[in-house]
Amino acid sequence: MWGKDVRLSRIMRDGKMLCVPMDHGLTNGPIRGIENINAAAEKVARGGATCIVLHKGMIKSLNKPHLPVLLHISGSTSLGPEPNRKVRVADVVEGIKLGADGISVHVNVGGEPSEPDMLVKLGEVAAEADEFGMPLLAMMYARGPNIKDKYDPTLIAHVARVGAELGADIVKVPYTGDPDSFKLVTKGVNIPVIIAGGPKMEKDIDVLRMVAGAMEAGASGVAFGRNVFQHENPEKMVRAIASIIFEKREPEEALVFLK
Repeated sequence: MWGKDVRLSRIMRDGKMLCVPMDHGLTNGPIRGIENINAAAEKVARGGATCIVLHKGMIKSLNKPHLPVLLHISGSTSLGPEPNRKVRVADVVEGIKLGADGISVHVNVGGEPSEPDMLVKLGEVAAEADEFGMPLLAMMYARGPNIKDKYDPTLIAHVARVGAELGADIVKVPYTGDPDSFKLVTKGVNIPVIIAGGPKMEKDIDVLRMVAGAMEAGASGVAFGRNVFQHENPEKMVRAIASIIFEKREPEEALVFLK
């Protein structure tokens, strides 16, 4: 899988990832921070992000290749009757034509009746990604009527394993809240695990502590959207996060990049 290894080396640095998803426009519209995709991409590139995630239309709108891009091929809108039902909106071949260095797919485990369709989609996309040597990032979440606590470590470990079982190269999951419980997640798969950022946090130190806790537990990085592009200075926030991931700084040390 030489082609896949080459592309993985582009979207990761020394086996670690600092990804900034910017695919939120399909779900929520032009929210603060990503009104101008080119400006947002340029800021996180300067900060040291390893890649971004975009839908195909936004990739086409980029003025220049600021940094490696993953094509996000699934989506839904907050206006629809089933926001948690992610349908396929692009494919691997489109990603190749657009010059993407990887593919991203979102799967909600526990959704009724949409879970089976999303699992089929994940398996199919994994096979296509293998055929063309494209890295596959699976964004895995526990969401549905039977999910009482979407941050339950057992559930997070399960959804991470689903992604690994069906052929993903990297899985993105929510952070469980502390390093000890998140070790259950990282030990349950043999592929890199990165954490989602979730809603915008009020305090920078809380974001940095989450990064440090995940890395301590064996994570390979982060995929932070709103906690980066909605920050008052996205470039500095990326630098602070990067210092923890790649330089193993403590959260309090990383704060220096935000001052």
